[in-house]
Amino acid sequence: PVTHSWLATAMECRVLSIQSHVVRGYVGNKSASFPLQVLGFEVDSINSVQFSNHTGYSHWKGQVLTADELHVLYEGIKLNNVHQYDYVLTGYTRDTSFLEMVVDIVQELKRANPNLVYVCDPVLGDHGSMYVPQNLYPVYKNKVVPVADIITPNQFEAELLTGKNISTEKDAVEVMDLLHAMGPDTVVITSSDLPSRLGDRFLVSLGSQRHVRPDGSRTTQRVRIEVPKVDAVFVGTGDLFAAMLLAWTHHYPNDLKTACEKTFSVMHHVIQRTISYAHELAGPGRRPSPPQLELRMVQSKADIEDPAIVTEATVIS
Repeated sequence: PVTHSWLATAMECRVLSIQSHVVRGYVGNKSASFPLQVLGFEVDSINSVQFSNHTGYSHWKGQVLTADELHVLYEGIKLNNVHQYDYVLTGYTRDTSFLEMVVDIVQELKRANPNLVYVCDPVLGDHGSMYVPQNLYPVYKNKVVPVADIITPNQFEAELLTGKNISTEKDAVEVMDLLHAMGPDTVVITSSDLPSRLGDRFLVSLGSQRHVRPDGSRTTQRVRIEVPKVDAVFVGTGDLFAAMLLAWTHHYPNDLKTACEKTFSVMHHVIQRTISYAHELAGPGRRPSPPQLELRMVQSKADIEDPAIVTEATVIS
């Protein structure tokens, strides 16, 4: 279990999480808040959308928060002088003015606390196609990524942000270096098309973290993680991933290898529990439906708190 000293360090930590909300299921804030709270973080949530369920279902209903409404909520927090944060966490957004308002808030919070860490999942698309409006791309590239400290793009998003293709591990390292040059000190490419040394049933993820040594010199740790593939579509896993990376880099600030092993192992346990439950519900030979594939988050509480390490990271430089 999580030791008391860890809980003590996390308990003084407050996270402002600006993400989507669903009534039923796990995505956005629903995917991030509970795991962070289990690990001792205080989470203040602003719901960028409030939907009945995620959009992978046949039907959904709900409301979308505007940039002005986001500003009003933030002003309310500020008027009470309770806007002291250690972390800001953001994920999927479809609106440029909303995204620009997020950047304004992050910059203001960073002026108040220069040690604030902004964790951003720059959700743009996957497998060669964008699933947000094109006009979000320049906002991410020119405004969001430069103020972020930790980013979790997939290969497509990393290539899009840097303008460089990844076909080898060397390319991936160069892309991560380009992303560092844009601002973030920690970059994790959550999934790639690179061949795994363990065979085609594994995905390759890569991470890179820059540090400044006490003497002022810089050092970079880079890791490769081979992740077992699962034949199903999950929603909310990216949000859980970013939240767990926030938590584990908080506990291991200078050890990306361990932070990644903990993060990917949590993902593995949650996904395995979800897929076996979904198959059980669906019955033999039938593909599970979106409701059956909702993440088994509450049932994974023990794994979130103290994940058995099933995914080893290899230091590549």
